Amino acid sequence: MDIKQYLDQDQKKDLLRFLTAGSVDDGKSTLIGRLLFDSKKVYEDQLATLERDSKRIGHAGEAIDYALLLDGLKAEREQGITIDVAYRYFSTSKRKFIIADTPGHEQYTRNMVTGASTANLAIILVDARKGVITQTRRHSFIVSLLGIRHIVLAVNKMDLVEYSEEVFNQICADYSAFVSRLAIPDVHFIPFSALNGDNVVDNSLHMPWYHGKSLLEFLETVHVGSDRNFDDFRFPVQYVLRPSLDFRGFSGKISSGIIRLNDEIMVLPSRKKSRVTKLIASEGEVDLAFTPQSVTISLADEIDISRGDMLIHPENQPRVERQFEAMIVWMNEEKLDLNMQFYIKQNANTTRARIDSVTYRIDVNTHEHLMAKSFALNEIGRVVITTNKPVIFDPYQKNHNTGSFVLIDPITHNTCAVGMIIDKLNPTDMATRIAYPETRQLVDKGQSLIGKEELEKKYGQKGATVWITGMHGSGKNMAAYTLERKLFDMGATTVLLDGSTIRSGLNRELDFTASDRAEHLRRVAHIARILNDQGIIAICSFISPRESIREQIAEIVGPDRFHIVYMDADLEFCRKNKPELYLKAELGRLNDLPGVDVPFERPENAAISIKPEFHKVDIEPIIEFLARTKIYPL
Repeated sequence: MDIKQYLDQDQKKDLLRFLTAGSVDDGKSTLIGRLLFDSKKVYEDQLATLERDSKRIGHAGEAIDYALLLDGLKAEREQGITIDVAYRYFSTSKRKFIIADTPGHEQYTRNMVTGASTANLAIILVDARKGVITQTRRHSFIVSLLGIRHIVLAVNKMDLVEYSEEVFNQICADYSAFVSRLAIPDVHFIPFSALNGDNVVDNSLHMPWYHGKSLLEFLETVHVGSDRNFDDFRFPVQYVLRPSLDFRGFSGKISSGIIRLNDEIMVLPSRKKSRVTKLIASEGEVDLAFTPQSVTISLADEIDISRGDMLIHPENQPRVERQFEAMIVWMNEEKLDLNMQFYIKQNANTTRARIDSVTYRIDVNTHEHLMAKSFALNEIGRVVITTNKPVIFDPYQKNHNTGSFVLIDPITHNTCAVGMIIDKLNPTDMATRIAYPETRQLVDKGQSLIGKEELEKKYGQKGATVWITGMHGSGKNMAAYTLERKLFDMGATTVLLDGSTIRSGLNRELDFTASDRAEHLRRVAHIARILNDQGIIAICSFISPRESIREQIAEIVGPDRFHIVYMDADLEFCRKNKPELYLKAELGRLNDLPGVDVPFERPENAAISIKPEFHKVDIEPIIEFLARTKIYPL
């Protein structure tokens, strides 16, 4: 065989990505080091360095410490543990491999998730002396959550239990009982000793009762090709290729499915259709391409397509939604803050997103669903996410590539969480979200599921009503609209209600009699209370001439949230400010005008009194009052 044939044959080898997981000191790094050593994949200079380092800082006595091939960090070598994910590549005559050696400490769960995110298979190590422990269950749960379909339970350190078949069988029985609750269809059990090489590359003479394959033989032969999704064609566009005026192609990696020349395709989110005229892969033009190939696709029609769009088959469409449920693994040192905005990166698409609510947190040791409002580092749970623009996805269990995402802090650009999309939000899911007794009690009472403190933290203010009162022409509307503009510029969230606007819509059937005026203000008071309950500052501009009415309004809104601003203008000032109105009243063409033919009672408990000037109003006393009482800013 010449070199070209050899390279061509090597290029066609299948690739298996796998990770090792397990508790601290279970021998993950030693196993991989032994695998590399016994399969003759360690170069002479690496071997010389390994022998020297084993004598100097090794943890295997006089023998070679194979873990040093993987543990590269100084802290890892000092403690004999894995902290960061270590990747190694090697190949045999049958297959190529990429290994992710992941840490065993609970505090490094996020590192383990990183290593597992691209793996086809997981080797979960168990110390034969300890059996199935908490970390075994934890890592198995994470593996099932990430959709890895193949597990090898590698029972290590069999030499320390005298290669006992009974010990091995008991561990297999314990793990089988546990893993039956998880969605992992393919589980294999292999007994071995990483330190001595038993059943790592060659079958061991110390365990004649074991008739299965060695670890390397199993890795070379395990079938993972059928794990790929060849049914649903998904092609996220990563780059628009335009090398000349005569060619336009759309480049990317096929996430799933198969595409053929002349296939009809649809572009999402535009839903425009066309046909495939060219398929260009690494070897040139082809008639067919499939996952996970990287290709360039040329279409028959000129369609506006850009990075982040997706090509699909029209008869097989993914979800296109702004809201969905997902499982996330929280990877940030800071706790989840529901008021925080994120960037969500999913395939080639990036947009703004927020976590609306936490449905539950999972105890990975017991699988129990726990009530939670936040997540700490390494915690896992179910959440509801809303994005600024629609996201194109499939449920993660159906398609890993289109169903996964990361949440990024927009300020630090740190990865805050990784997620697996469950599905779009629907009424059935909404019912499950309010299934907890405490939540249902609030809903039955008509109480919001959003707490007062949460609203205050999100808006940076307290819900309150600023009730600006005074006679016609006192400048109350000018004060209200100027205050609204000022608070908006400062970043506050406000709603302005004034008499003419409310009377032209909500209260258009009411007149100006004493009873209808009272009903008019009662309705306004209830609107202000609802706004305050949502954390919003209500700015209300109403005459409200009688003290008894204002007291009723305060009772509805809440005395602690009701603050009167009195526009202290006498009748002469008001008459000069609105001469036409007062002239009508004096001529008898207008009735029930406060201060003229019905009394206006000066407020006795006004928080602020303002002396207005013509065409000018000073709202600084109101701004200072809001700051002093910590209404805004908090």
